[in-house]
Amino acid sequence: MKNLYIAEKPSVAREFAKALKINGGSRDGYIESDDSIVTWCVGHLVTMSYPEVYDQALKKWSLETLPFLPKEYKYEVIDGVSKQFGIVKGLLNREDVGCIYVCTDSGREGEYIYRLVDQMAEVPDTKDKKRVWIDSQTEEEILRGIREAKNLHEYDNICASAYLRAKEDYLMGINFSRLLSLKYSYAVKNYLGKDRCVISVGRVMTCVLGMIVRREREIRQFVKSSFYRIVADVELEDGSFEAEWKAVEGSRYYNSLLLYKENGFKKEEDARKLIEYFYEGEEKAILTVDKVERKKENKNPPLLYNLAELQNDCSRLFKISPDQTLQIVQELYEKKMVTYPRTDARVLSTAVSKEIYKNISGLKNIPAMKNYAEWIMESGSYKNIAKTRYVNDKQITDHYAIIPTGQGLNAYGSLNETAKKVYEIIVRRFLSIFYPPASYNKVTLTLDCKGEKLFSSFKVLVEQGYLPITVYSFGKPKEDEEKYTPKMVEAFMNLKKGMKLTVDKFEIKEGETSPPKRYSSGTLILAMENAGQLIEDEELRAQIKGSGIGTSATRAEIIKKLVSNKYLSLNKKTQIITPTLMGEMIHDVVAFSIKSLLNPELTASWEKGLSYVADGSISEDEYMVKLEDYISKRTDAVKGLNNQYQLRTYFDYAAQFYKKENSTKSKKSNKKEG
Repeated sequence: MKNLYIAEKPSVAREFAKALKINGGSRDGYIESDDSIVTWCVGHLVTMSYPEVYDQALKKWSLETLPFLPKEYKYEVIDGVSKQFGIVKGLLNREDVGCIYVCTDSGREGEYIYRLVDQMAEVPDTKDKKRVWIDSQTEEEILRGIREAKNLHEYDNICASAYLRAKEDYLMGINFSRLLSLKYSYAVKNYLGKDRCVISVGRVMTCVLGMIVRREREIRQFVKSSFYRIVADVELEDGSFEAEWKAVEGSRYYNSLLLYKENGFKKEEDARKLIEYFYEGEEKAILTVDKVERKKENKNPPLLYNLAELQNDCSRLFKISPDQTLQIVQELYEKKMVTYPRTDARVLSTAVSKEIYKNISGLKNIPAMKNYAEWIMESGSYKNIAKTRYVNDKQITDHYAIIPTGQGLNAYGSLNETAKKVYEIIVRRFLSIFYPPASYNKVTLTLDCKGEKLFSSFKVLVEQGYLPITVYSFGKPKEDEEKYTPKMVEAFMNLKKGMKLTVDKFEIKEGETSPPKRYSSGTLILAMENAGQLIEDEELRAQIKGSGIGTSATRAEIIKKLVSNKYLSLNKKTQIITPTLMGEMIHDVVAFSIKSLLNPELTASWEKGLSYVADGSISEDEYMVKLEDYISKRTDAVKGLNNQYQLRTYFDYAAQFYKKENSTKSKKSNKKEG
């Protein structure tokens, strides 16, 4: 009997054949030797059937046929890949095939791809089926995955979650897109002057559209206001330093309505009055050192990359979209250079930490990384990594963080320049965790002037630690610039409580409140990961548990689809994302019909439910009951609405901003032509 290995794509199948030393003849759609067969899918071979396959009458869109909730779901082979499906089906059912090793991508989508093929090919359960689950495509990892392959049924919960995710997207997409198109597309297409319009709605897609439109409207509604800060230029031997006034408890302005915030007045004249008070009866204002706090501050290397973090950094540093980043890191994975990319984890597993020296050792072959890797190996800093925050089995579901394998470096020369940069930041992030933290001496001063408090702090880098290895080489500004001379630093460090200092001058610094920032493609990915919250602090992000909007495998594709539907606009140079007029109109249609689709928390809760199915906490049936109930109730509610005319006011409000924008563009164009 022969073993059959089925991979997700031909390139992966070749790696399995190579690792297993299957040197048999290459046939049409598979490779076969005396004891083994390797074949492949080409991505999805099977898909869910459209409603008209259930009943031809459903081809015509009608409110009477909604909601569409089939009792049994139908599937079909995708037309363009039917030949490969036929080959795979024949191989799976061959009498001389004893054991089937499922080698599709180790994740929910990979599981779904094989299970659909298995279902459509009607492979009998009497066949021995094993699941290969690997973290990289190195020969060593492929062989380990085959050696430790588990019975396919051990992954039934992940399979159930995959089927449910597809059903959920299918049911919401078909029911809500048909429902809202039938109800509102006439109003939208007439307003935009289009011949036709389909209102495309999706569980994740519509929620992301809502995030972008809300942010754009917050920016439009933002009203700038000025505030005035008081900063003292304090004399010190060989120079001066700045101290800023704040209305802390004990100040005559504490909780005053005259303040914008504790360190700023709403009116300049009030700031001037306080400065006059400081000088009252004095030629020069004197400050007394009220409190001195000295401490050593350590900054640890950041956690490792998951896909969202990598996409954010690549958007920021290289101005490439999340979709491009995923394509690049997938290429690196297939070239054996990095581990599995579609991961949410930012830590290593205990098991891999024991073998991590192999990854580090291989990186000595990259000239720019040679010295760093050698220092780690010689110092032995990798030996205790399992006791650090960078290793945590509880924070890993399917795969650990994205790290370099230390292998596949013969392919480095074939990478384009952007791919090399992406690979390098993965390597740098990985190697940095084996270095000590950056160390700073920090002094914080509280100064007193006639009962009012001024504050200043100073931080000096003592030990660079991991800093030289990080992404500074790609233009990220150095965090702590040394602003002062060594004598100034020494004088600052020697300040003691009770010392008197002279103010050279007080300055009023005018500031302006800032509107919220637009999302970039990278910050949008992070916001999706954190259920609609843009949490910039990476330590805080690491503490947040639970599923976000979409998954690491789908987020880039969702943004790409919204752009291709012309609901969003992506500036390729800056990676800034803004809505289009059509996108805003679709947002308003949803807000007036199925508002909950715009709710990030609700969308995240659906994703969380799928993870509960995957870990066996709830059953497939329980999930389906809730899903069908949600769709039925929302569909019936929208059928009873009659608010199309009301939407016109909202369309007009959004359109005025695009008219202004087009008018400005037209004027600029005319000037250039003139």
